[in-house]
Amino acid sequence: MPSLPLNSQNLPYPDPLHPIIVHFVIAMVFFSFFCDVVGYFTRNHRLYEVSFWNMFVAAIAIFVAVIFGQFEAGIANTYAAVQPTLNFHTVVGWSLAAIVVAIAAWRFVIRNRNPLKLPPAYLGAATFLICLVSLQVYLGSKLFWVYGLHVAPVVEAMKQGVTP
Repeated sequence: MPSLPLNSQNLPYPDPLHPIIVHFVIAMVFFSFFCDVVGYFTRNHRLYEVSFWNMFVAAIAIFVAVIFGQFEAGIANTYAAVQPTLNFHTVVGWSLAAIVVAIAAWRFVIRNRNPLKLPPAYLGAATFLICLVSLQVYLGSKLFWVYGLHVAPVVEAMKQGVTP
């Protein structure tokens, strides 16, 4: 198998794509939740439609984010200290992909049955989703800011044999 030429961030392309795509997904999930909560308390059913489409697109985009995350994690220079956080981030990422799809499907059923009403149980599940997404944001931030995955100086130090 031919090896890919890697840049100073240990990537075959200019910048990490996983964070770009995942921030799009995070924004859509949070905005969907915001629209549902505001729509629920103001009884503005038009916000439910906005919420549905944001969750629908997030359910598709999260798989692109997870795939790029898996690829970029696979070519990252890792060391013993980073491994538990990276493994937990991976498990939560795949779990979130399944949960976002399940919640989007549930949202689709709700929308088809009565587009003017949103059950409180759905808002509870969406709140749980927001908590999981927040945990995942923390883990991803830790991988970048604390452990320096795909950060040029850390990559360079590891190429020189320095283990953080």
